[in-house]
Amino acid sequence: MAAFDPVFTLRDLASWSHPGVSLAVLGHPISHSVSPPMHNAALAELAGTDPRFAGWSYFRFDIPPADLPAALRELHAKKFRGLNLTVPHKVLAFDQVAAVAGPARPIGAVNTLLWTEQGWLGHNTDGYGLATALHETLGCQLAGAHVILLGAGGAARGAAVECLQQRCASLSIANRTRENLGTLLALLAPLAGGVPLRGFAPDAPPVWLPAGAVVINATSAGLRETDPAPIDLQRLPRPASVYDMIYNPPRPSLLRQAEALGLPCANGVSMLVHQGAKALELWTGVAAARIAPTMHAAANRALGAR
Repeated sequence: MAAFDPVFTLRDLASWSHPGVSLAVLGHPISHSVSPPMHNAALAELAGTDPRFAGWSYFRFDIPPADLPAALRELHAKKFRGLNLTVPHKVLAFDQVAAVAGPARPIGAVNTLLWTEQGWLGHNTDGYGLATALHETLGCQLAGAHVILLGAGGAARGAAVECLQQRCASLSIANRTRENLGTLLALLAPLAGGVPLRGFAPDAPPVWLPAGAVVINATSAGLRETDPAPIDLQRLPRPASVYDMIYNPPRPSLLRQAEALGLPCANGVSMLVHQGAKALELWTGVAAARIAPTMHAAANRALGAR
């Protein structure tokens, strides 16, 4: 598939007749997604050495939140092998799948679904993607690291659970909406196991924030070139590094500020690749590490074409 393949909708499923194995990403909006070229490049490579994957293809569907239940039913009926979920569906789908795999349960959000006879089995590969990306791009390990996490949505949930499960030194979460922050902190509290866990407002960083932290942006602030940074890095004790889950634009506002301050930083392409490779591993049985390089090259080509 090309980087600019059509965007399908719920209506298209009524006459869906793809003869091979279908995979898809669901979001709203979804036209910006580079997941189809990334996954289809990996599938083409696999098909070159294993004929089992010759008929596999990956599509994108724009599904508004109100249509998600119907879409999940239709996609299961059409026997799509697997689905990726992006904004705003990760949390919404959690209660709409037949079962949730153990590692995804404490997150309360799913980003990867696997077809089973009983219904969709929900997984979350965001934590794996984040941890692998931090190690690959910044040489960071979450274990023993102080982490400042920005955001309290589905992506932040996955990141926070991964930080706690990896036994970070401390986890400080910033979010503008106090209610959403409180909900996330309450969800995480049983998982902390002695790891200091606190929240704060990004416009008023507290004095207790640690120096040398890894700052991770899991908000959407920066998707537009004109967006202000989700936090003023100059108001934090000097971080060790900055990672922004946003990958398009490649230099969102937070990373531009990090560069100006001389901080090691990276955008979210690597996380996109590694969480996607882990999803493809769940669907195909092929190790994520084997297919990640091909997916990374395809993602960079797709982004470069834009």
